[in-house]
Amino acid sequence: MKHILLAVTGGIAAYKAIDLTSKLTQAGYEVRVMLSNHAQEFVTPLSFQAISRNPVYTNTFKEETPEEIQHVSLGDWADAIIIAPATANTIAKLSVGIADDIITSTLLATETPKFVAPAMNVHMYENPRTQHNIEVLRGDGYQFIEPGDGYLACGYVAKGRMEEPLQIVSVINQFFNNDKVSSDSSFSGKRALVTAGPTVEVIDPVRYVTNRSSGKMGFAIAEALRDKGAEVTLITGPTQLTDPTGINVIHVQSAEDMFNAVKERYDTQDIVFKAAAVSDYTPSEVLEHKMKKREGDLSVTFKRTTDILKYLGDNKKHQYLVGFAAETQNIEAYAQDKLARKNADVIISNNVGDQSIGFSSDDNELMMHFKNKDVVSIKKGKKVELAKQILDELETRWQ
Repeated sequence: MKHILLAVTGGIAAYKAIDLTSKLTQAGYEVRVMLSNHAQEFVTPLSFQAISRNPVYTNTFKEETPEEIQHVSLGDWADAIIIAPATANTIAKLSVGIADDIITSTLLATETPKFVAPAMNVHMYENPRTQHNIEVLRGDGYQFIEPGDGYLACGYVAKGRMEEPLQIVSVINQFFNNDKVSSDSSFSGKRALVTAGPTVEVIDPVRYVTNRSSGKMGFAIAEALRDKGAEVTLITGPTQLTDPTGINVIHVQSAEDMFNAVKERYDTQDIVFKAAAVSDYTPSEVLEHKMKKREGDLSVTFKRTTDILKYLGDNKKHQYLVGFAAETQNIEAYAQDKLARKNADVIISNNVGDQSIGFSSDDNELMMHFKNKDVVSIKKGKKVELAKQILDELETRWQ
């Protein structure tokens, strides 16, 4: 039986932690709970004790067992630690190494894998300082379970809701499954960044320019990397797909948004898959008001967007760079040209003119063009299966 240490901090979402304790117990985990002082303003230790059937820890200096140092032994006991909800305050304290209560002391004294489920007001979450603190913790090995969009206690309908308990349990299940089957993978423990989906380039408050990308191939690669044990960040434009669990998902709109999100994280990555269909052009001017219909034809002036793949190739240090080439003709020639011009390690090409394997299809057919001139064909199949084949081909090559 795996041991889960649940750290509950002081936000209104603390009530969800009671349900999370129940769901984890039902899933077969042994759960022990730590409550911060602020958490106890929302929930009581007795609730967690009744569900977990274990003591609840609230005080660093209340040693339940004289033979042990509590905040050290708790971390040693756990196979995984979940901070849920994680407030902005707790995230900030952890990012600078403050240890002023049972939770922060335990987390500072353990090397056990840690999962963080933030919950807070949308402005607090998006505040540059909070985002900086989150990136610091990611760099320290913390894995984040992104908050969802919805009605917040403050009245906003926005991002900031703690992920639902069932989804958190799914992430933990996935983690332990990966621990069993992926420890021998060359991707295990590595940081991988994947871009997916289209971008949206705004013309006016009503109109925009986009493309037909569904994001399915990029999402499949992100999930395959997760299943190989990688720590995955998925940067995606607007799609109709559900965010995969166990992956840090960042939503963007425009080509500029995607470039900035990728650039900010590039230095810390080991491998990057540039699978998004990023617009090559964006309107030179975004109109403040809706463009009215008029007589005659209409012209809109566009300017070039930043070539993200070229930027990554030009600034590559230790990263392994995988690009995609969605073409309708001269596919192999264009892919080889792109491989050289963008300084990529691999270009994966496909024929998006074939509707049976196009953007919206669940199927694909690919060719992998390697820097050493190797070419590997991947026969038509489901994108989720092709993603696994891509990683199998890269397993011994990419390092």
